[in-house]
Amino acid sequence: MPDYRQTATIVHQAPLRNSRVGAFATLCVVTTPPQHHTPPSTPAEWDERYLSAPDRIWSGEPNGSLVDEISGLPPGRALDLGCGEGADAIWLARRGWQVTGIDMSQVALDRAAAAARGAGVDVEWVCGDFFGNPPGRDTYDLVTAHYLALPKAQADTTLAALLDAVAPGGTLLFVAHAVSDGDPAHTPGRDPAAYVQPDDVVAHLGQGWELIVHETRKRTSPAAAQSMHTHDVILRAARKD
Repeated sequence: MPDYRQTATIVHQAPLRNSRVGAFATLCVVTTPPQHHTPPSTPAEWDERYLSAPDRIWSGEPNGSLVDEISGLPPGRALDLGCGEGADAIWLARRGWQVTGIDMSQVALDRAAAAARGAGVDVEWVCGDFFGNPPGRDTYDLVTAHYLALPKAQADTTLAALLDAVAPGGTLLFVAHAVSDGDPAHTPGRDPAAYVQPDDVVAHLGQGWELIVHETRKRTSPAAAQSMHTHDVILRAARKD
């Protein structure tokens, strides 16, 4: 697989560049007040967003959908896309998973690494663009992605990389914010129709996949401060052996 550690070093030391705007982003919930109409999309913008909170942005607790869907799986190699400050990756590592967490914000990853040390677990933290440098086929027993902002115009390329990363017998967990009567809000400045949704992932699943869960569900973990999202769309699929 690609040398992500080398990629992380380059990204951290070189000036942050916006060479693939929108190709990969961490959690797309925006906790800034509604008057901020443009959510972060570049490494520099996400670093600035994290630096705006001296301690942390997120709760430090794993996403409820991850806990609900993955608790019963035997541990293996896991990839957490858009890992942010690391709560999901750390939760997996504490349960025996060998975890790689990828995010475009070095500030978030520094916080994630500190949290992992405090929890006494080892996680590989990678600052970079998964979709610009995918690991290849059959790499992970679990690929989990919560609230990624993937432009629908690039769906064929990004979803192919996402699905290819799951090993035979492995699991994909893809979670997005629901925009429905129960949760009418969406991220200011971001049109959900322009971004990949779980329905789009389902459309890319071939005969080699089993769809296990595809439903809208009320969040079981608290939303970030000032977020108006209350429901998620949960997609869990297993790649057949």
